[in-house]
Amino acid sequence: MPVKIRLARRGRKKRPYYHVVVADARAPRDGKYIEQIGSYNPMTVPASIELDRDKAYDWLMKGAQPTDTARAILKFKGVYYKRHLMRGVAKGAFSEEKANEMLEDWIADKEAKVAGRKEETIRQKEEFWKMVSGEIKPVQKGADKEAGEAFRESGEEEAPAAEADQEAAPQAEAAGEEAPAAEDVAVEETPAEEPAAEEEAKEEVSEEPAAEAQEEEAPASEETTPAADEPAAEEETKEEE
Repeated sequence: MPVKIRLARRGRKKRPYYHVVVADARAPRDGKYIEQIGSYNPMTVPASIELDRDKAYDWLMKGAQPTDTARAILKFKGVYYKRHLMRGVAKGAFSEEKANEMLEDWIADKEAKVAGRKEETIRQKEEFWKMVSGEIKPVQKGADKEAGEAFRESGEEEAPAAEADQEAAPQAEAAGEEAPAAEDVAVEETPAEEPAAEEEAKEEVSEEPAAEAQEEEAPASEETTPAADEPAAEEETKEEE
């Protein structure tokens, strides 16, 4: 008959606790079992475990196979450590009395750790309720000084670089603004020169007709002079006669 060491669930919905039982592997989880050897309550901090180490060791040596959770419980309570020591006694590594002393020391150390954990949990709960009731104020953890100094040093190193970037930015903007201004001046100067050239061309054109007018006036004067001379010659002839 296959025998297993496993957990049988008890308790109500969302508030379970378990019995550590030795049962037939074919029996239901919460059904009939052979023997109860302990209990396990995972709802506490730390978890509450009660176990008969001698009975658990006897069933383990008879061939009972624990489930994964039951195996973890047996290791936590020192059943597997006891089996390891008994194998050493069987091989003659040390005496049974020495093995029992080692086991007692191991259990005492484990129980001390569990008791310290329970006291820490009780203290945290008391501080929480005092803080909620207003009796004490929550402790504010100060920032790490070394981390703050490192942050300041990194900030000081980055500051000169940022200042250089800020100084370079206005220069780049000024250069960018000056370049379009020069182009605008060049564009504005070229149209100004073209009208001047047009005015000079107009003056030259205007001077040419003036010269032509003078040339035309010159023959007119020549024509008038002979007309004036002719009556003078006729008068001279009349006087002679």
